[in-house]
Amino acid sequence: MKRGKGMKFVGDSRIPAEKQKFIPKDYSEYPGRTEAFWPNFLLKEWLVGAVFLVGFLCLTVAHPAPLEKIADPTDASYIPLPDWYFLFLYQLLKYEFASGPYFVLGALIIPGLAFGGLFLAPFLDKGKERRPHKRPITTSLMILGFVAVFWLTYEAAAHVDWEAKAENNKPELPSEVEIDTSDPGYAVFEKSCMQCHGGELEGGAAAPTLIGIDYSVDEIKDIAVNGIGSMPANQFQGSDEELQQLAEFIVSVNEEQE
Repeated sequence: MKRGKGMKFVGDSRIPAEKQKFIPKDYSEYPGRTEAFWPNFLLKEWLVGAVFLVGFLCLTVAHPAPLEKIADPTDASYIPLPDWYFLFLYQLLKYEFASGPYFVLGALIIPGLAFGGLFLAPFLDKGKERRPHKRPITTSLMILGFVAVFWLTYEAAAHVDWEAKAENNKPELPSEVEIDTSDPGYAVFEKSCMQCHGGELEGGAAAPTLIGIDYSVDEIKDIAVNGIGSMPANQFQGSDEELQQLAEFIVSVNEEQE
């Protein structure tokens, strides 16, 4: 008998001599389940998601969303529209049962029940069956949800001339103009207006641009004192002479642009 034959050496008697490999359960014994979740099923989900993401990115590159001009609170003819993924809710609020006195029903209750049911679905339906025809209630509700979203989105989009809307709402970027800093009105502008309207009259988050506006000297003086839109009154603090210089300066800048 050879030395050591039939003998097994371990460092700790509590460690088994033969380590058993992890063998996943045979999922075929469960109805509708034929493979392990990790890594088989999850890997397929990742692949499908990656293909969808690449396709979606290609679509956004080929057909970019049109930009719109800066919001103007004085333009009462502008009709705002939500993004395409909210158009179905926008269309829902057009119906009598979800608008007017029933606005809360259309804006909160119906969407809340729909999204709440979708969120609670995994907790309410714990059946092991995965085949759609074996789960008629869940399948029917999901099909109903898809049909409702697609139909409402189609109805909302069909009544909008998207090309005309994009053409009318193109952003109007101010052209480059030279500011005469020696003009006495510029000193008044720098003291009273530059903080909101920018050093080049380009505007900002707090105020619109002053380039491309069509106002007379008297109209600008009235706006500076009494305000307009979201601009409150009494923003200008200065003498009548400074107010005149400010208005003439703004008008002269726009005349040079033309």
